[in-house]
Amino acid sequence: MSEKKLSFVIVADQAYVHYDGSDADFKAASASIFVSMTETYIPLLQMMERLESESVDFKLGLVISPLVCEMLENPELQKGYVSYLDQRIAFGKRELDRNVGNDAVINLVNGTLQNLQEIRRLFTEVYGMRVLPAIRFFSEKKYLEIIPTAATYSYLPHMADLPESVNAQVENGIRASRFFFGETGDGFYLPMQGWAKGFDKILRSYGINYTVLDARSVLFSKDVNLSESNGIFEPVRTNNSLVLFSSDPFTPSEITSSDGFMQNPVYRSQERDLGYELPVDELDGFLGEGNMRLETGFKYWSKGCGEGDGVFYDGKSALEQVKEDARRFCREKSERLDVASEKMGEISPLLVCVIPSRLLGEAWHEGLDFLEEVIRISASEKPFTLSLCRDSLDRQFSLKKISPYPCSAAGEGYGENLIDGSNNWMVRYVRKATERMIHLAERFPMETGLKARLLNMGAREVLLAQSSDWPVMIQEGNLPDRAAQEFKDFITSFSLVFDALASNTVSTEWLTGLEKKHSVFPWLTYKVFSVKK
Repeated sequence: MSEKKLSFVIVADQAYVHYDGSDADFKAASASIFVSMTETYIPLLQMMERLESESVDFKLGLVISPLVCEMLENPELQKGYVSYLDQRIAFGKRELDRNVGNDAVINLVNGTLQNLQEIRRLFTEVYGMRVLPAIRFFSEKKYLEIIPTAATYSYLPHMADLPESVNAQVENGIRASRFFFGETGDGFYLPMQGWAKGFDKILRSYGINYTVLDARSVLFSKDVNLSESNGIFEPVRTNNSLVLFSSDPFTPSEITSSDGFMQNPVYRSQERDLGYELPVDELDGFLGEGNMRLETGFKYWSKGCGEGDGVFYDGKSALEQVKEDARRFCREKSERLDVASEKMGEISPLLVCVIPSRLLGEAWHEGLDFLEEVIRISASEKPFTLSLCRDSLDRQFSLKKISPYPCSAAGEGYGENLIDGSNNWMVRYVRKATERMIHLAERFPMETGLKARLLNMGAREVLLAQSSDWPVMIQEGNLPDRAAQEFKDFITSFSLVFDALASNTVSTEWLTGLEKKHSVFPWLTYKVFSVKK
């Protein structure tokens, strides 16, 4: 029987937050990135450090969007994160005083407090307030495969008829990977696995060898005969020999569905935070603009704890459940691979499991414990071999050719959640701005000096406006007003750039201020929007 393989691809993306220390409502806007750092990014590094120190072999694919990288490297945001941790550590000490005599609560407070103190120590003393070099270390050790993605995690099918825009997103995503991690790798992760005709030609023109698609893109292709196909267990290729891996359609639904792993009542409730439970007068420092309640990080209840119940979360019971769930996950994946292996003969079956990073700690408190247990089971019991996508490219030019079906992992398969009644107004603005940016790149092909700075700024604002995070936030009701305002600001700024170029006048003070505010992608040149000859 051939070797059974499983590849994990962790996808980390979230809305861009600029911080220079002056935003009065920064607390609410920064909550997402700080929570991710505390509950996912740094714990992920801790997990890898443990595994390496114990000589447990592991392989993980990691997609980390360029905007997340930009935020993690922002010195002001790094200082803000230390303040964020200090504030929560101080709150934890107050909780110890408030709950004197209640041993069950005291134990939970101490657990959270010690974790925050350790994360602060690691962030300031070990990582030097920079997480990305620590991630790069594991990439260089070949434990991680860094997979580039679009510059601002834009849903590219919406721009499929504007190839210059797709080029801009792809090229700057690749450059970001080289800038932050020193490599561009073999693959490219299309945001939300969105596919449209012609994308293979663009990706191959940048030297990209593979991408990961929603299983339907492969299975619904008119070129695929399901009775003869190896389905999602074997990669295929396009006419340009771009290798296509199919993501396992049962992951992450096995985690998030109503009966998924993370819904077990023994696991910690991530929704019931003290920031939403305590009276307002006890939340000094944890209120945003308009007395918006913010998370404290202190959560005492399990998912099975009813409203008004006492302390219910039991960490030891949760970890026992993690072991059981991880074993079940490994058993079920191994059984599926066994069935595929019987049919595929000498060809090794491969499952690619794509998991959003927020499920590993942020949304599912025990998510990283689950992943670590799966890795340990894989290393010790060999139900399958963990591999990287790039390690399965040996037959790149002999794989079966198909024309992928145009769909994605967004919405019900077609990205309809990005253009529903709540956010469809955004499309016409961002498309018009994109068309104008392409026109400007053609009109001013070789500018330098102040005009080039203005054109570069316009390109930057268009890329930021194209981010899929804004319509997603509005559709999900996650700070929708702020998302809408950020989007409008990017469009307005680009319009001012466009008008300044039309009138041949520009305020250098305004331009300098905007360059400082939106300082992402320092390598960016507006020429990336030029029509390729």
